[in-house]
Amino acid sequence: MLKVYGDYRSGNGYKVRLLLQVLGREHRWIAGDGLGGEPHRTNDLAGAEEPVVELECGSCLRGANAILNRLAAGSALLPRVPYLRTQVLQWQFFEQYSHEPNVALARFIQLYQGLPEARREEYAACKARGYKALKVMEQQLRRTPYLVGDDYSIADIALYAYTHVAHQGGFDLGAYPAICAWLQRVARHPRHIDMHD
Repeated sequence: MLKVYGDYRSGNGYKVRLLLQVLGREHRWIAGDGLGGEPHRTNDLAGAEEPVVELECGSCLRGANAILNRLAAGSALLPRVPYLRTQVLQWQFFEQYSHEPNVALARFIQLYQGLPEARREEYAACKARGYKALKVMEQQLRRTPYLVGDDYSIADIALYAYTHVAHQGGFDLGAYPAICAWLQRVARHPRHIDMHD
């Protein structure tokens, strides 16, 4: 059975948990504190970026998006057509470099730190860059129901994680109707699970 180490309430942990739920993949979650505490895990995983998946063979995978690609292989969530698969990767890189560092960090500063005075300038910069990332998503989702065309994929899982809680970072999604419709489509998947379930 797969073992997953980390905090499933964090956006990166939630990505993996949502994928496993959608795939119906049996696993054991070994929880840790995503706010800085060490998860309960074996010594060889200490210091690794959360979440960490330990495969049945004993090998370990680190990094949420790498894990999504490995676990979704062979499923409908990872397209077999090379061009579409490349688009999935493009959205995952976008999530890691343009979306998550801004949307997730603004959420962390506001929700978990209470928007301290010392971080207000950083928070404002995150919000400005985060809105730019949301605009890119909005433009794509006006053209297609999911980020990579007509089908739900791990690109959607990767970006859903922090987008659906963006309001907790002070983002107003009211001006992004295509994103709002997409969030509803993702949440209607029959095997969907909420971040805090």
